Parts: sequence; C-alpha cells; structure tokens
Amino acid sequence: MTATRKHEDIADRLTQDILVGQYRTGERLPSERDLAARFDANRGAVREAMKKLEQLGLATIAQGGARVAPLSEASLDVIGHMLGMGDLPEENLVDQIMQVISNLITLAAEAAVNRASDEELSKFQQLVEPLTHSRLSPEAHTEARFALIGAMMEASGNLVCQLIARSLLMQLVPSMKPLEGYAELDMEAYACHARELKAALNQRDHEAVRGIFESLSQLNRDTARQAFSKLKSQVGPRLPEAASS
Repeated sequence: MTATRKHEDIADRLTQDILVGQYRTGERLPSERDLAARFDANRGAVREAMKKLEQLGLATIAQGGARVAPLSEASLDVIGHMLGMGDLPEENLVDQIMQVISNLITLAAEAAVNRASDEELSKFQQLVEPLTHSRLSPEAHTEARFALIGAMMEASGNLVCQLIARSLLMQLVPSMKPLEGYAELDMEAYACHARELKAALNQRDHEAVRGIFESLSQLNRDTARQAFSKLKSQVGPRLPEAASS
C-alpha cells in the first residue's frame, strides 16, 4: 500500500469509528503512537490522516492531541461516508438528503422563473416537453430531468444553491446503486406534473412552479421509500445504524 493510500485508509477507518460512535463527541482520539501501532503505519501517515479528519470537521487538533468534534459541525463531505456505512445507505438519511436537494431545486426554479428572459423561459419549456410523455424510458427520463434542473439552477443565479445541491447529489447518486431495479417512478403522475409545469412557465407563475416542484419532490421521495421497501422485503433489512439518529 502506498503512503498516500495508507493515510487515506487510516482516515477512512477512523471516520467510520467516529460515525458509529466508537469515539464520541469531545472524546480524545488515540495518540499518534497508538494509531501508528494499530495501523502498522509511520507517524507521518497518521498525521496526514488526522489532517483529513480535521478537514472533514470530525476532529479538532490542538496541542496535546485530537478530540472528536460534534457531527453537526462536520463538512458536507462527511455525508458520503455516512451513506457508505453498509450494504445499503440508511433510508432516513437518504430521505433527508433528497428533501434538502428538492428544496434547493425548488428555490432555484422559482428564482429562475422570476428572473428568466423570454428566451430562457422558452428553453425551459422545451426541456420540460420530453417529461410530459409517460412512455419515456427511465434513462431518457433521468437525462431529461437533469437537463431541466441544471438549466434552471444556472438561470437562478444562486451559486450557493448550485454548489450545495451538486455536492449532495454527487455523494447520494453512487450510494443508490443497490436500489436500481427496485425504483419504479409513477411516469403518468410525473407527466401530469410536467404538463402543469409547462403551463406555469408559460404564465410566469412562480407560485405554481414552486407547488409543482414540491409535488415532484414528494413523488421522488415516495419512489425511493417504495424501492427500499421492495428491496428489504427480498433481502431483509441490512441497513447500518443511522449515524444521524
């Protein structure tokens, strides 16, 4: 194992230890010497691992050692670690992430409608059009959704909203692979909402746009819950303990 990989491995294992509660908030982490012995590593690799924990916001390093920081003070990047703590991501955590992403998208969509030029509104309507058809393939439907959301995010002018949503999506999407084949989106319901969205865009009705995106959010979250339920009914509950509970 290379030196770079060694410190990453140490950081990943300590991160998991913290997230499962082996080390609790305020507790002192083992010394560099003890960690070097545990992981059969040199102290330089341990120091690099601790720096990574500090960057994640999971530990505070001061003279005399490192202590576990409150999870609520961690960076967004820790979510990817939380999602990967088992064969399946933790269902409640997935729902929380989906809810936050949906709220960000709704905020951006409403802002985009308020500030969009007629040309941009026309582009939005063109991007919505494929979604008005209930027989779209799942792959084409996903591509069309992301194209629409991306355009509206950009048009919103809200960079913070874009960055947070992108960070969460990049961490969430890979963790949802085990649910592929179990998620069955109600295409007719989605098509109905898409037709409503097209009409709302035509009238620049930002309140209606907000309501439609809220409905789409609920539809997506319900789809994820049903996928979890179907998978668990076949393989049994294999979810890790919720680090956020």
